[in-house]
Amino acid sequence: MPAETLPLLSVVLPVFNEQNYIYEVLSRVCRADVPGVTRELVVVDDASTDGTAAEVERFISDHPGYEVRFSRHAQNQGKGGAVQTAIGVARGDFLLIQDADFEYDPSDYPDLVGPLVKGQADVVYGSRFIGSKPHRVLFFYHYMANRFLTTLSNWFTNLNLTDMETGYKAFRIDVLRPLRLYEKRFGFEPEITAKMSRVPRVRIYEVGIAYHGRTYEEGKKINWKDGVKAIWYVLKYNTWARR
Repeated sequence: MPAETLPLLSVVLPVFNEQNYIYEVLSRVCRADVPGVTRELVVVDDASTDGTAAEVERFISDHPGYEVRFSRHAQNQGKGGAVQTAIGVARGDFLLIQDADFEYDPSDYPDLVGPLVKGQADVVYGSRFIGSKPHRVLFFYHYMANRFLTTLSNWFTNLNLTDMETGYKAFRIDVLRPLRLYEKRFGFEPEITAKMSRVPRVRIYEVGIAYHGRTYEEGKKINWKDGVKAIWYVLKYNTWARR
């Protein structure tokens, strides 16, 4: 099929202070083989205070053949805020969220995007807890917190997800864009899951992915306080703030 007739995939990269990783992450994203789509990269720098923006601009200069849309926030808004900015400017038929570090592997794109391209799914979550792909063994308490939050979310949404907090989520843009999203930081994951579960006749799929988690020394940002807040957001967007 000629490239101009293929659907467009917008790969969204919200990034904050990742100067040591972002160039190689962008390279891996561009090297990933994704049959059935063309792609654009939508990078949103969330007011980084290091050399992240310079690294993104260096990548764009080094790779003039790639379609890269680059935006910068004047003030830090959080991952959710960066994703919302990207949703507003993305031109794709499908949108995939890619964290700007090495925890998630772009070689999983065919599994994530395939159900969308085939018309089987409207939303695809990449689960770190199913399948046989490699997973780095890290923090037991993070695992238990994730399981608890996913179970709590499932209780309200009546979904059977195994990984609500996953950083790999892919959507049909016409299903995603009508949602009214408010959360700028880590409340984004519970909010979008709750609201997507209420879309009439929505088809949500889950696929197994590889996961190479970072330690805090390697740059991991989420902490126990974010986990406590996530409980609040699960309750909020499944009860009194459903719109």
